[in-house]
Amino acid sequence: MISKWNYLPLTSDEQKMETALAAKYASCPPVSELLVQRGITSVEEAEKFFRPSLSDLHDPFLMPDMDKAVARLNRAMGLKERIMVFGDYDVDGTTAVALVYKYLRNFYSNIDFYIPTRYDEGYGVSRRAIEEFAEQGISLVVILDCGIKANEEIEYARSLGIDFIICDHHVPDQELPQAAAILNPKMDGSTYPCRELSGCGVGFKFMQAFAISNGLPTTDLESMLDLVAVSIAADIVPMIDENRIMTYHGLKRLNSNPNMGLRAIIKICQLSGREITVSDLIFKIGPRINASGRMQCGSEAVELLVARDISEAFEKARNIDQYNKDRKELDKRITEEANAILEKRGEKESDKKSIVIYNKDWHKGIIGIVASRLTELYYKPSVVLTLSDGLATGSSRSVQGFDIYKAVEASRDILENFGGHTYAVGLSLKEENIPEFTRRFEEYVAANILPSQLEPQLDIDAYLNFSEITNEFVSLLRRFNPFGPGNQKPVFCARNVIDFGTSKLVGRNLEHIKLELVDNTSGKVFNGIAFNMARHFGHIHSRQPFDICFTIEDNKHHGASGAIQLLVKEIHTGQQ
Repeated sequence: MISKWNYLPLTSDEQKMETALAAKYASCPPVSELLVQRGITSVEEAEKFFRPSLSDLHDPFLMPDMDKAVARLNRAMGLKERIMVFGDYDVDGTTAVALVYKYLRNFYSNIDFYIPTRYDEGYGVSRRAIEEFAEQGISLVVILDCGIKANEEIEYARSLGIDFIICDHHVPDQELPQAAAILNPKMDGSTYPCRELSGCGVGFKFMQAFAISNGLPTTDLESMLDLVAVSIAADIVPMIDENRIMTYHGLKRLNSNPNMGLRAIIKICQLSGREITVSDLIFKIGPRINASGRMQCGSEAVELLVARDISEAFEKARNIDQYNKDRKELDKRITEEANAILEKRGEKESDKKSIVIYNKDWHKGIIGIVASRLTELYYKPSVVLTLSDGLATGSSRSVQGFDIYKAVEASRDILENFGGHTYAVGLSLKEENIPEFTRRFEEYVAANILPSQLEPQLDIDAYLNFSEITNEFVSLLRRFNPFGPGNQKPVFCARNVIDFGTSKLVGRNLEHIKLELVDNTSGKVFNGIAFNMARHFGHIHSRQPFDICFTIEDNKHHGASGAIQLLVKEIHTGQQ
């Protein structure tokens, strides 16, 4: 599917801001434009952006209830209470539990961790888990990446003498659980500067406040930012403000002296000796940690991440790698089954603005991935449901710019449970309510989605001539890392480029094009790769001009050190 290419020039006010930066980056004009697009308006701000500093992390006590949370934790430790660290079974939850548990056990031994099983207990804290905690003499639970809607469960825990400190980042309801403290930057009335922390990020801020309150150095805590970086990348939270600072320093840790469990995964992923990037966290490391909770139990992921013995870490990493292989096979099969159903429905020709699909036999741990695949394929908000413990349980994913949380919330009166973010929501409902939910979901989406949100868009950051792609420009571009939502890798457009005469088809089925391109502004030949674009090869080979949208990548497979490659996202030949 060909995207609509969008380029939004700087406004007159933004152009004035760019002027303030132009002198500093005069030799690389696109850099000042890229900075202004990211809200950076002065050389001082630019220097901070290019050198993320831990000293710029916000005071954790700016978060509502932080003083209460720290006081309750300090009291529990002072009274030798038994503490349980509890979290969700996904990447964000397991990294959060690993970070808090691993940090606190440096100072306190009467502590344990618990990850619920997706299939026996489901999402969040259950009455069953609370009863187990009561039997074990647990009097304080630190719950991470979930809990913000566990009103009944936490009230039940209080009746058994168990307090909860909630560390969550999901959207809260009006009525909040009666916890000892609730740490959530999305709380109504919160003025915490970074609203979009990951669940692990909230846990980090809690531990940062704990360290400050006890006069502890933060070195040990900061050494765990590799876990926070994995959570931020995998949960796709905005790469701005504190998230960008923590990811920047977490990546430095991953590339120098990572957590022992992460080191084992890095070796399993064959990333040893290479620079690890956000893309590696999203596509290689994160899915393996996630596979533990999807296929077996997330507690094994935590055991890996808190391992002290390298042989134990490698054993856990090998298990998790196998879970990921199994997950891929299931993912492929269920996606094919779902797509076959939708093709039979005539989904591509349908006027419907959303997808809801149900199969009671699909694997519960895979449906979120399948929802993502369907959204990418059909470019519609998608909900995938299966049957679990007598309820239709599902995951939803959205298209760019559309708030699927509000779309699901519009049917809350027929839902048993739901929760999540703007782009991803989990939900459960009675099987007999699926038709009504499908009708309402489509009605809400049709009434609120913009036509432009139903077609793929490719946003262009800047137009580039090949003469502007200098070593200095590429060096500055690398300093825009780490990339993610809110600080996406810049996409450039070059017009009227032509084949140098040496481009060729590559790949097992000759489906890709290895490009060697020139334009009329530079004599330099640029290497590029265009995946799955063999359909354009005839035009390219005829040496007619065409336009490309691309990102600039370090070519890790190229022999020359520091070589770059244009990763071509789309080609326009004028013959589409």
